[in-house]
Formats: sequence, structure tokens, C-alpha cells
Amino acid sequence: MTLLRQWGVTLGKWAGRPVARVQEDSGDPDVRRVREAAAAADWNVVREVLEARPESDDRTELLWAVGDTAGVERWIDGVLEAEPEGALPRLVSGIRHISWAWEARTSARAKDVSRKQFEVFHARLRTAEQRLYEAAEREPQWTSPWYGLQTTGRGLEVGQAVARRRFEAAVRRDPEHLGAHQQQLQQVCEKWGGSHEEMHAFARSSAFGAPAGTQLGQLVAIAHLEHWLSLGSGPDAAYMRRPEVTASLLEAAEHSFRHPDFARRGGWLQVLNTFAMAFSLAGDRDGARECFRTSEGRVTEFPWYYLDSSDPAAAYRRLRSSSGR
Repeated sequence: MTLLRQWGVTLGKWAGRPVARVQEDSGDPDVRRVREAAAAADWNVVREVLEARPESDDRTELLWAVGDTAGVERWIDGVLEAEPEGALPRLVSGIRHISWAWEARTSARAKDVSRKQFEVFHARLRTAEQRLYEAAEREPQWTSPWYGLQTTGRGLEVGQAVARRRFEAAVRRDPEHLGAHQQQLQQVCEKWGGSHEEMHAFARSSAFGAPAGTQLGQLVAIAHLEHWLSLGSGPDAAYMRRPEVTASLLEAAEHSFRHPDFARRGGWLQVLNTFAMAFSLAGDRDGARECFRTSEGRVTEFPWYYLDSSDPAAAYRRLRSSSGR
């Protein structure tokens, strides 16, 4: 630990604030357990962990923990051969192929991605689509295959109409599935062929169409952050400081995490972190302080990597200090 880091920790304690750290695995021990099992090619443990988390409880993060683990592609085909009618190995294979596809493409801008990279990217996404459709056929009530197909659809540029049908298939099975709504919000962003107007309308209709206390209130905050990201230096800050943006954030907060029915489960911590960043950029110190206080120094990478991709916790600490927390 460097002297600077030691000094920062000491100040945090002295100021009566929890030390801000990125929350590993969302504080869910099953995430680490399933990741370690995937790395060890232990399908029995992977299956045990995934089957213990029903679709109704949203096992998206567990699936990504497996999908983001290098090497899964080397052993999952053996499981598929051993379980020709199994839906779960097809779901895992599909999610892994999505992550593996983006590993080939990288996060570079399209102009900097080679033709060969794009060929590998698209081939892996097409395999993912095949596996996800097979999983959906075997388990018609599962949401996760359709959530995965939303992601492959954006990479394969299936178009807004097809993307919308995949989103609708997901939310028919789980009307408040946060991941499915986040995927569709990205789909209607300007950068993916939508528009700011469509993005904001989708965020509001989803959030306020859900019961009070919903985590979907986060969509309103994400939409404002996406709008902010699309603007240059100067206009971006001016946009976030508009009174109507603050009013929109406050309204969404009242319908979401400020409501007594808001449950601290699943993606709740990311919801608080997103509002913390949005309120901070909007200049609402009271709203930001509330979110920082409730999150208790537990930092989620999203959305803070928008401000500091190498150290999201540093961005959290910086804006927390600015809010007076």
C-alpha cells in the first residue's frame, strides 16, 4: 500500500466516511464461487450455483461471471455433448461466446478494428445466438436467453424492430428485469441508431410504468448520463445543470430508491451509485449526499468508469467530497 493510499484511508476514517472501494462481485459470494468453478472447468459446481438461483431472482450476474471467465469455451462443448437436451449448458455457452466475441473485437472504435477481428467477432456472436435460441426452446419461460439475445443483436446490428421484439420477449417473462431494460436503453441511444428523445421516453415509460420502489428508476438517471456523454466539454456540464434534468432525477428517485418498497437486492447498489453520479453532475448536493451515504463507500464500476476507467473508486471519492459528504 502506497503512502498516498494510506493517507487517503486515514482521511476517510477521520472524516467519518466509509473508505470507498469497488464492490467486488456485488458482495455476493456465489459470484466468486461460480467464477472459480468456471476457471477450474468444474461444471458440477457451476450448475449447482446457477440452478440454486432461479430465473425469477435474476441470475444475470452469475451468468456473466461464468461468461467472462477465459477458457470456458474449451470445456463447455463437452458438456453440450454429454447433455444434448440441457438448456443450462447452452445458456452458459451462449453467454461465454458473447464475452469471447467482444474480447476479439476489443473496445476500440470501429475504424480501429481490423477486418479479421470483425470476422471473429461476428462468428462468435452467431454461435452465441444459436446456443441462446436452443436454450430458449428448451426452457420457454427463462428470461436469460432473451437477455443474451439483446446483446448479440446489438453486435450483429439486427435493427431496431428485431431488437424490440427480443426485449419484449424478455420482459414478458420478467417485467422488471433490470438487465433487459438496460440493454434496450442502450439500443435506443443515439450512438446505436436511436435518438435522445426515444431514449428518454423509453426510460421514463419503463420507470414510471413499474410499481413504486422499482429499480427501473435507474433508467432515467442512465439516460441523462448517456445524453451528457454524447456532448462535448462545456455543453455536457450545461446539460446536466438544467433545472428540468434535476427535476427529472428527483421524480425518478422518489419513485425508486426513496420509496419504502425499494428492496436492497440484485442491482440495488448500482442504482444508488448511478443516482449519486447523476445528482453530483447536476449540482444537487443533497441528492448526491443521500446516495453516497446509503451506498456506504461501496462502489460499482458502472457508471463511475465513465469518469475514470482505470479507477472508478477515485471518481466516486472525488464527487463524494464535492458533495460535502
